[in-house]
Amino acid sequence: MSWIKRNLLFVISGVVVLALLGLAGYYLYAEWSLDGEKTAELEKSYADLTRIANLQPNPGNDKVDNIAIAKEYQVKMRAMVAATTNYFIPVPAIPPGTNVSAADYSASLRRTVDELTRSAATASVALPPRCDFSFDAQRPLVKFAAGSLEPLAAELGEVKAICEVLFKAKINTLYNLRRTRVSDDDLKGPQSVYLETTATTNDLAVLVPYEVTFYGFSGELAAVLAGFGNEPHGFIVTTLNVEPGTPSSAAADVLAGGAMSEGAMLDRRNPYGIMAQPGAAPAAPATTARGGAAVMLDERQLKVTMGVTLVKLLPKK
Repeated sequence: MSWIKRNLLFVISGVVVLALLGLAGYYLYAEWSLDGEKTAELEKSYADLTRIANLQPNPGNDKVDNIAIAKEYQVKMRAMVAATTNYFIPVPAIPPGTNVSAADYSASLRRTVDELTRSAATASVALPPRCDFSFDAQRPLVKFAAGSLEPLAAELGEVKAICEVLFKAKINTLYNLRRTRVSDDDLKGPQSVYLETTATTNDLAVLVPYEVTFYGFSGELAAVLAGFGNEPHGFIVTTLNVEPGTPSSAAADVLAGGAMSEGAMLDRRNPYGIMAQPGAAPAAPATTARGGAAVMLDERQLKVTMGVTLVKLLPKK
């Protein structure tokens, strides 16, 4: 004890040195651990860099900056997408809005069917008896299945837009129009007016299928195709089946199994470029009229079954 008193300064200095040595050791250990972590991160980053550099395509080098090129193309693609939205304008629902009442829809349905019937008569387009344009199940109702009014209003507007294209093209006869089922009430209607497929959704849009069957000549068919091509609502003709036929032969076609299945593809060629189906009746040969003039084309009426898909863009996120 006397020794500590005599060497108190030395003892204090020794304790301080020991404390400092302990702190230095702890600091050294901490830095050593941190150095190991940083070394592992550096090795991982280097491995990622090597992997990215070996990708095809790769980020580039000092002469070719693929990242900058990719950003330029990204800007161009965004501008292109923005420009194409002008061709996918939503079809207005009938009646519009998201809070559709049964009374409003019922009145709008009757009014729209009457308007389409008058438009068909004005364009000299024949319709099936008591044509309700695929809304046979809903036409007599005043109460509708729960949750069905908004999708029904959307389909009513879309059906009207499709019919307007057909009537403007002055087809001879609208034989049938088919849509997807969106209501439990659709199970009670004539099933010939419904497709067995449903709307599908991808990352960009909702794809809603329709199918129309009509009669007309090749000129009316060309006008219908041009009409859908000029529509701003995103209608795309996806399937097309053409065969000789008249409305009077429709019943016989169904009984004989001649009705075309959904999704049948383009299979004939007439003077407007439609390919002829193998085994189809051959075109009438050129004949000679009185006076010696050759009749080069004696066109017959066509039965057209056309699949039309409406592309409805999803809202931007």
